[in-house]
Amino acid sequence: MSDTVKPASPPAEPAPDYIRKILTARVYDVAIESPLDPMPRLTVRLGRPVLLKREDLQPVFSFKLRGAYNKMSGLSPEQLARGVICASAGNHAQGVALAAARLQVRAVIVMPRTTPAIKVDACRARGAEVILHGDAFDEALSEARRLEAEQDLTFLHPFDDPDVIAGQGTIGMEILQQHTGPIEAIFVPVGGGGLAAGIATYVKYLRPETKVIGVEPDDAACMAEALKAGELVLLPSVGLFADGVAVRQAGAETFRLCRQHLDEVITVDTDAMCAAVKDIFDDTRAVSEPSGALALAGAKLYAEREGGAGTLVAISSGANLNFDRLRHIAERAELGEEREVLLGVTIPEKPGAYRAFIRALGPRAITEFNYRYAPGVQARIFVGINLPGGRPEKRDLVAGLVAGGYDVHDMSDNEMAKVHVRYMVGGRVSGLAHERLYRFQFPERPGALLKFLDALGEDFNITLFHYRNHGADYGRVLAGIAVPPDAKGRFDRAVEALGFPCFDETENPAYRMFLDGEPAAAKTGIAGWFGLRKA
Repeated sequence: MSDTVKPASPPAEPAPDYIRKILTARVYDVAIESPLDPMPRLTVRLGRPVLLKREDLQPVFSFKLRGAYNKMSGLSPEQLARGVICASAGNHAQGVALAAARLQVRAVIVMPRTTPAIKVDACRARGAEVILHGDAFDEALSEARRLEAEQDLTFLHPFDDPDVIAGQGTIGMEILQQHTGPIEAIFVPVGGGGLAAGIATYVKYLRPETKVIGVEPDDAACMAEALKAGELVLLPSVGLFADGVAVRQAGAETFRLCRQHLDEVITVDTDAMCAAVKDIFDDTRAVSEPSGALALAGAKLYAEREGGAGTLVAISSGANLNFDRLRHIAERAELGEEREVLLGVTIPEKPGAYRAFIRALGPRAITEFNYRYAPGVQARIFVGINLPGGRPEKRDLVAGLVAGGYDVHDMSDNEMAKVHVRYMVGGRVSGLAHERLYRFQFPERPGALLKFLDALGEDFNITLFHYRNHGADYGRVLAGIAVPPDAKGRFDRAVEALGFPCFDETENPAYRMFLDGEPAAAKTGIAGWFGLRKA
């Protein structure tokens, strides 16, 4: 899924002061001029040149050291002597840690407990004092502000500061120096907006014909919502998959600049980011973090939407990725590219039906097949199919199956099906009264799962439970819970007090097809279970 938001106000001339700040920014004491690499494979696929600005090659594997060092190098000796403090989801923190080590000053860094360990360890390795606080950036920010006052430290904002914005803007300066030919659009990841504000301000001053487009996750689109509303918006919550841009509210100054100079903001989903991580790997053999591939995901969506042959530039903003998260990214990349489809299909429960269905799929590779025998006249299978032809091939496949008399449900965009049900097919149980199905999400930290179970207490009977560690910063649980009608209000209050995102999946077709109880399906043991998954 995706969306596009265009600023409500027309572009305005940038203040010359920002251009001067960018041209004189002190970043190259610590930063490199990152290369602008071609992406030959993706260029062929999209039919237009695609270039990748490799900020993942910086000493801290992220662009954030530019703004951090530019800000710190301008502080007075008195400010530096007091020490500095910042709040960060990880990449700004590493920039501050490196700058503080270079300038030999004390650095205190407050990070959410959900921050990937690779970022926490990198800050500590550079001598910073790391404090883990809260489950999201905003809680870490509040704690950093408290410590700032308590210890008389100098606060370094991760994005809403003119000197930080100017430091990030040097990336725009480098792009225009490295590629002197026409550029149709530059795509920039957006969290709080510092990078987008700096690049857009500079590029629009020198090349107003070049589009500058922000890209956000659809579950953390604070800038898109602000542009839509015409004012800053505080999101009630944000997704944590792209932790580098998991910000609930854009900065006041970054919003002002982005509103003036961004051409639009595109939002993309998790699968699109995973696919972009794979694209970067295929062309560069580098492994990006999800927020680092965010801009490229937006560029691909734009190319599909607009057509044309103009040059596109995407910022690869970071590569601070916990290794175990690759498992989840790899699973979702093919779905993001629409080169795999997940289908729930009803077939006759009779000899030869399976063979007939496989024949109907043609020569396509099956990536997953789940089936369990149940008495009755119909069988339901969950199947994954490789589609080299992408969306058109999927459309043709589904149409062909329907024409062949099969009842087909496309599960490719069904979050519950992709995360849970594909690994649980065959769990139907009959005779369960008042069962409801809920999907929960909570920060992946010690004690979180216990907190979840404690909150439910012993008042409600858990009829189904599935938890899977995805190597991400948050855990996800699928739970069947017996909730009698007279206890619904009490249950809702318990869930609300828990404070975790909760989704009622009781009417989800994936649940109805594969997990819901059916009297005719009652059967003990595992007889009849059949599963096949491509390695």
